[in-house]
Amino acid sequence: MPAFIQAENLTKTYRVGKVDVPALRGVSFEVQSGDFVTIVGPSGSGKSTLFYLLGGLTHATSGRLVMDGDDVAQLSDAERTRMRREKIGFVFQKFNLLPTLDARSNIDMAQEISGRRAEDAHFEKVCGLLGLDKRMDHKPSEMSGGEQQRVALARALINRPALILADEPTGNLDSKNSVAVLQMLRQANAEFGQTVMMITHNPEAAAYGNRIIHMRDGEIVAPELDPQWVGHR
Repeated sequence: MPAFIQAENLTKTYRVGKVDVPALRGVSFEVQSGDFVTIVGPSGSGKSTLFYLLGGLTHATSGRLVMDGDDVAQLSDAERTRMRREKIGFVFQKFNLLPTLDARSNIDMAQEISGRRAEDAHFEKVCGLLGLDKRMDHKPSEMSGGEQQRVALARALINRPALILADEPTGNLDSKNSVAVLQMLRQANAEFGQTVMMITHNPEAAAYGNRIIHMRDGEIVAPELDPQWVGHR
């Protein structure tokens, strides 16, 4: 069975003034359906650029990226938009909740954008799994940071996307809420079978995945070549 994600020799170069700045230098890997993969590395390692490529938010300079059977480089802008809407759920460091809407309405936004509605049982199951049962009528200003991130996670999960992309989802949280969100993300991965790829600079957060991709200077490196992660394997 083919891998859910196949990346072959991906490169990405940005033009800054008159200078070409390489962000990715020939990155190759595979991810199986249902995996929980963490992407780690210091600032400037290329992990955020890889996130944008996986999310269809930018184009590779060269190489090949196949996701769920689709060659991403061959998709039109409209097809990329449809891929993001139908196949990917995003979770960011900033919660990106609409301040005038309560939790239920913020979660509903994902359904309105996709044009699909989850059955009530699934909606309640996701919100129950994330411990939001009693917070659905609260607006973001009435919730803690951990609760807001759980709403953002529910929004990402509600349409059953094949892939969850999480970019530093615990970056704005204290240690207690970080652990809670990571446990919920892992539980959601096991419960719903969705593939998860999470960017983090935190070794403790990275350990929640079943596989770690180490990046440095735009390349994938072996753990022993990345001193930031020595002792955290």
